[in-house]
Amino acid sequence: MRSVASLLPALLLFCGTIFAQDKAPQPPLTRMLFVMDASNSMNAFWGNQPKINTARELLLKSLKELEGQPDLELALRMYGHQTPIQPGKQDCDDTKLEVPFSPNSIPGMKHTLQSVRCLGTTPIARSLEKAAGDFPPITFNDTRKVRNVIILITDGIEACDEDPCAVSRALQAKGITLKPFVIGVGLDDSQKYALQCVGNYFDASTPELFEHVLKVVVTQALNTTTAQISLMTTDGKPTETDVPVTLYDQRTGKAIQHIMHTMNDRGIPDTLRIDPIYTYKVVAHTVPPSVRNDVVVKPGVHTVIAVDAGTGLLSIKSGNGPGDGTVVQAIVRRSGEGGTLIAQEVGSAQRLRTGTYDLEVLTLPRLMIPNVRIEQGRTTDIAVPRSGVLNVQPATPGPGAIFSKKDGVLEWVADLDLNAIRNQFRLLPGTYEVIYRSRSARRTELTLKKDVTIESGRSITINF
Repeated sequence: MRSVASLLPALLLFCGTIFAQDKAPQPPLTRMLFVMDASNSMNAFWGNQPKINTARELLLKSLKELEGQPDLELALRMYGHQTPIQPGKQDCDDTKLEVPFSPNSIPGMKHTLQSVRCLGTTPIARSLEKAAGDFPPITFNDTRKVRNVIILITDGIEACDEDPCAVSRALQAKGITLKPFVIGVGLDDSQKYALQCVGNYFDASTPELFEHVLKVVVTQALNTTTAQISLMTTDGKPTETDVPVTLYDQRTGKAIQHIMHTMNDRGIPDTLRIDPIYTYKVVAHTVPPSVRNDVVVKPGVHTVIAVDAGTGLLSIKSGNGPGDGTVVQAIVRRSGEGGTLIAQEVGSAQRLRTGTYDLEVLTLPRLMIPNVRIEQGRTTDIAVPRSGVLNVQPATPGPGAIFSKKDGVLEWVADLDLNAIRNQFRLLPGTYEVIYRSRSARRTELTLKKDVTIESGRSITINF
């Protein structure tokens, strides 16, 4: 027998494994790449000093505030700072990752910003393209969520006859980066328009506005924003809950968050962290779905997102006592619409949006129940008559059919099995006519007919 001491290492390892599995997930890691314009135009005066001086001072101030920020890595790429512009010639490869990502990159960024000289042209597209390789790749073993963010600071538009908008879209489509932030430094209207397709554009028309814009952008990039999703009843109360909710990037259709809506201990919708970069489409998965488009949240501000989602219950029961175990479904549609919302089993209750519905119960014959009203917080009960059983036993197989009889009108219900000598049907209570002809009979006048009345829960047999 092994001693307790010999088992202790294995026991500790097992407990450690269980503990590791129960740990809360790590918060997302944000990688923020500053792509900084250091082209010759940044030497132009802006207010009482060159643009580069203002941009440098305010960026250094932001970096100081970001020091020690958890779950954050920074990097710096610059362009237009290596090759002076010459008459008729520009260096469109003048872009370089000066400071790579690391948890301690701020000192290197400060040194680079303080020593940079603005010399060359404005290769925005090529800088964005190269930026794709600046972010460390995510490997198969990485379980931590990573947000890759680009902040482009520029005082001009693309100068190398390339398309920065196409490059930006490609980076986003491949999931390499989120939609970039673009800060335009003292641009005119035509230049602003050319950069709006690159990403979330912010106009810094004055040095004072640049400081404000930079703070807003960094706040959004850090994802320090909260929201609550209020699922509203028809009388305007945020009390609907226990519904799955998906937040989509409205532009790409990609699901950003997928949660089960929850009320907290105070009886109000629980707070969640939300990324202010996106414009959201919010879908509460009621039946039918409750949707709100064009949801924009303010960075750093708690936002309440109200979604109309009032519901009631539809309870479909089998009348006249318990059934025989046969599963019968009812197709539920919005009144006047052809599309199926759900197929609900008779004997169950289903939560539905308030409104009017048409039911098609898949009995024999079909039972149509139009204009069923679902009201807020109430249960609407629908009783489906319990079926009876009809056994049809011809002496020899042959063609035949069952018809319902109502007010002198015959409506087809079902065919007999051409090759069977015993047929069984579960039918709603009512009056029916069964028509049959032996397969060996070759004259129409040999057709046989019998009337039969079906009662709930009872079985009847007819013979031919």
